[in-house]
Amino acid sequence: MPRRTIRLTAAIDERIDSAAKQRGYSSPSAFLRAAIKKELVERAEGTASSTEEIVGCIREVRQDIRRLERAQQALFALVDSLAKVFLTCVPEPRGAAIEQALSEARNRHARLLNNAGHAMLSDSLVAMEDLMSRGE
Repeated sequence: MPRRTIRLTAAIDERIDSAAKQRGYSSPSAFLRAAIKKELVERAEGTASSTEEIVGCIREVRQDIRRLERAQQALFALVDSLAKVFLTCVPEPRGAAIEQALSEARNRHARLLNNAGHAMLSDSLVAMEDLMSRGE
């Protein structure tokens, strides 16, 4: 068996002697060997449990990403359907009306973007979270 030498203070040496006697070890060396062995086993198990916690966190993140992907796909499908209906049902303006229609369209588009920005900061966020929780 390999030999190791360590230096201890007198107080620690006394505590080791009394602990070895109280716990039924044959010698202070046997007590120290058991303490070192216990420490090494606990550290190895601690590393394994940390690894399991990290794997669990990664799995949760993957599930969250899947929920977000489903919500994004649902949103895309909705916008795509609305665009198809709109483009099918609304005729384009003809002649002189096209300039006025384009001007009004630019104004409506600016308002739409502004409203979308405000909606993202309010109820839409709650609605998206609700949609994601229903997908679970």
